[in-house]
Amino acid sequence: MRDLDETDLEILSLLAEDARRPFSEIGDRVGLSGPAVSDRVTRLEETGVIKRFTVDVDRTKLRAGVPVLVDVELPVGAESTDGSNTLDAARERVRDADAVEHQFVTAEGDLRVYARVEGRNVREWVVGLFEGVGVEDYTVTLVDEFEWTPSIEGVEFALTCAECSNTVDSEGETARIDGEVYHFCCPSCLSQFRERYQRLEEGA
Repeated sequence: MRDLDETDLEILSLLAEDARRPFSEIGDRVGLSGPAVSDRVTRLEETGVIKRFTVDVDRTKLRAGVPVLVDVELPVGAESTDGSNTLDAARERVRDADAVEHQFVTAEGDLRVYARVEGRNVREWVVGLFEGVGVEDYTVTLVDEFEWTPSIEGVEFALTCAECSNTVDSEGETARIDGEVYHFCCPSCLSQFRERYQRLEEGA
């Protein structure tokens, strides 16, 4: 597997700014033809660096609710009413909430949520969201402006071995098995993975 070079990183940066940017335009910026850029993007998709292309919707244009930051304090090691870990239960609730756009877990094990709450009392929404989870406390901050700027430069992309979870470097192996692309740190891990995969298929 080949390491990402400066051209790959520049292509990623340009796509992060605008995923619909034409390959011909990207080629003009990086000194390649449009088809050559397309080949590189395809390789980045196959190796898992690019997972999907998406749309960044400006919800302020849609009048999609009040933007808020919610800082949630969770008791360490406690359990929710259903017996699950409190943090896991809170994250599951947040993941299923339509109003939530981003969630972050702090080093202290607390939860921060960015959401757009539509036409209702924000505190009532928060109470309903975490009902039964066992939240210690929370604070709600109204957001005046929000901007997310993706950064590619200076980032090292580290793929992990599908067999042993070690980092895959330029000496690693990449294989397509049943239509899925897997990465391995060495030929031995690839061989072990293939054998285990085959045994699982035969036992199915």
